[in-house]
Amino acid sequence: MFAKPVVGRTTAAAEGDVVVLLIGMRINHFWAVHQWLPVLLAMPRMLRELTRDRSRGLLGHVLLTASPRTYYVVQYWESREKLYAYAASPDMFHHRAWAIINRKERAGKVRGHVGLWHETYVAPEGSYESIYADMPPFGLAAAHGALPVEKRGRRAKDRFAHRSA
Repeated sequence: MFAKPVVGRTTAAAEGDVVVLLIGMRINHFWAVHQWLPVLLAMPRMLRELTRDRSRGLLGHVLLTASPRTYYVVQYWESREKLYAYAASPDMFHHRAWAIINRKERAGKVRGHVGLWHETYVAPEGSYESIYADMPPFGLAAAHGALPVEKRGRRAKDRFAHRSA
């Protein structure tokens, strides 16, 4: 495997609002593999589904781990409306997965073996900035594209002050 090229200092080319979804799971009982493994495998399936259909609005994502128990994904979306539309769409896997979870909960079959969580943020233009030094496009820059840092300013306060035309 070849390394991705690095190009000095860059910043994300994001314009307007930025929508970020953090979504993850925590394994509460390692021995309950039959409970947490389907949850762990569901996220890659959803990401493949979204990657195949870019019109759904997912711009990019980063898979991360916080501990041997906790796994999560940082997702960058075109808009909160597209995020909501995906989450509620009956023809998408997310909707089916939550239907299963909700049925189990109503039936009293959720026993706390796996925890689920998400946080969604909409950062208005002027309330985010980024810099990447000798990095390939990552995170926000991978989702929105990268620019030489000089296009937005070498200092964080200059990048915060950027407004789209």
